Amino acid sequence: MDTLNRNYGKKLMALVAIALVTLALLTKPVLAADSPHWSYGGAANPTQWGKLSNDFTMCELGKDQSPINIKNAIEDSPAKISFDYHPSPLSVVNNGHTIQVNYAQGSTVNINGEKYSLLQFHFHTPSEHEINDRASAMELHLVHRNETGKLAVVGVMLNEGKSNPLIAEIWEQIPDVGTTKTVSDRLINVANLLPNNKAYYSYAGSLTTPPCSEDVSWNIFVEPITVSEEQIETFAKIYQVDARPLQPINSRTVQLHL
Repeated sequence: MDTLNRNYGKKLMALVAIALVTLALLTKPVLAADSPHWSYGGAANPTQWGKLSNDFTMCELGKDQSPINIKNAIEDSPAKISFDYHPSPLSVVNNGHTIQVNYAQGSTVNINGEKYSLLQFHFHTPSEHEINDRASAMELHLVHRNETGKLAVVGVMLNEGKSNPLIAEIWEQIPDVGTTKTVSDRLINVANLLPNNKAYYSYAGSLTTPPCSEDVSWNIFVEPITVSEEQIETFAKIYQVDARPLQPINSRTVQLHL
């Protein structure tokens, strides 16, 4: 009987060990991906992104990179941007680089007759783009993709001022680094983060994070929205700086749509 108990105990310990290893693999943090580590400071800062991986070479060699200083814009066609945003369950991701909100399918933006689906939105501090040499406290990026895979990002500048109720809700649900928190019974509508005036700047750019892929349609609203000093500080306590430095505009033209 003692021998049977000892054998049973050994098998039980082995099963527990296997279960713990399996659990560790299944709950591996979002940050532990195959992609090389990159950051906004230290040895993996933006000046080094292009050297971290062959997949990141556009960060160093690309000629149409983002963000840029938006200035000397040429007035072009009237604003042709319209939003069909719908409520979505609140799903907040702390991915180690920013606070991101994943959005339910079905919300779209139409830019010059091209329809793109909203995938997610996230935040940067300070703003990545500058407008006429001036940065904002924060910048909101709404990331969209069309049926062919082309990306369109709508940018909203966030200046210090009145508190924003929707951002207050998002901040309340920020999870630990590498995790996601979904509040399925709470619906939000990102339309509440858009300015009233739909005039915007447009230019051809890139992702502002590795792999810095180009052929991204950028559309930055002229009018900012406001967030409170406390809301800015809450984000900065988690990510003090998560903004890529300005990139050369090279031969590109920035258009202004009023």
